[in-house]
Amino acid sequence: MSVIIGIDIGGSTTKICAFTEDKKLLRPATVKAADPVTSLYGAFGKFTSEFGLKIGDIKKVMVTGVGSSFAGQELYGLPCEPVREFTAVGLGGLYLSGLKRALVVSMGTGTAAVYAEEGRPMDYLGGTGVGGGTVMGLSRLLLKLDDVEHISEMAQEGDLDRIDLRIRDLTKRGALSDMAQEMTAANFGKVSDLATKADIARGLLNMVYETVAMVSLFAARTRSVRDIVLTGNLSQLPYAKEVFPTLSQMFDTRFLIPENAAYATVIGTALCG
Repeated sequence: MSVIIGIDIGGSTTKICAFTEDKKLLRPATVKAADPVTSLYGAFGKFTSEFGLKIGDIKKVMVTGVGSSFAGQELYGLPCEPVREFTAVGLGGLYLSGLKRALVVSMGTGTAAVYAEEGRPMDYLGGTGVGGGTVMGLSRLLLKLDDVEHISEMAQEGDLDRIDLRIRDLTKRGALSDMAQEMTAANFGKVSDLATKADIARGLLNMVYETVAMVSLFAARTRSVRDIVLTGNLSQLPYAKEVFPTLSQMFDTRFLIPENAAYATVIGTALCG
């Protein structure tokens, strides 16, 4: 079996996947470690062991991410080719969604928007510093928590009515459509004295997701595209699958979270091979 491996190297987390010659995707994996070098070699060792891959089975290695410089020009004697991260984001989003044209949004520490169209170079349209890093930082300040899974679990029990100011709080009932009534007028604009930590956690995730949604929507409109593919770790939290369908209805667009969305960038990296 001959494969091309893709590796996305972060500061302490590395994601890895591979495609066989017949375009079969080998299940992606993630390894966390104290530094990029350790996570890189740990991910490579774990992945090749799991699939029984020998060095001779690997045609080449494609690398991207902030820690990709640690890979050098070769890994265990295998040639390493760098891939622009935005190219990987776009290719991965199109592959997972099955679309030929879309805005692909990578929700990582911050958020990046890439216009992707089959057969054309990927076009980075910008982004926002609001993302997973925002969730972690504000959670430390407001909730004394820094584990995103705990934050997500807590948010499931929260009530936005004790956090956000909505259009229905400002207008008479029936003055606008039911959908418009539910729109947020101000995130954290109606914080109640009775607000719990769960309410704050839900309000925080809602603020981040709504900010990402609006930035994505504005970027998509510049390319007259309705399909917005959401990728990255933040797309995998349960609340994302709750809030984005509602936003799709509100703004007559399609926010899509495909299977394996957390691995879109590393999948796109391997596809560049």
